Amino acid sequence: MNLINIGFGNMISSSRLIAIVSPESAPIKRLISDARAKGTLIDATYGRKTRAVIVMDSDHIILTAIHPETVAGRVDSDTQLEEYDE
Repeated sequence: MNLINIGFGNMISSSRLIAIVSPESAPIKRLISDARAKGTLIDATYGRKTRAVIVMDSDHIILTAIHPETVAGRVDSDTQLEEYDE
């Protein structure tokens, strides 16, 4: 299992990740609102502005204060390390 740092010492499993999206669009705002109502929203922003929304395969939605490109870069570098280890 490979863990990805999503800021402030919080980690997620790269194998459970479905999408990393920006929070500005109306459908993503609805997704966040629905997850909050269902109790599946995880806010990892520590009070800062939400810059990326991470969708997990367990229907959890994770809010993070780092940019989507940064999270994607960490996923890519993690994948490259995994391939190198094999």
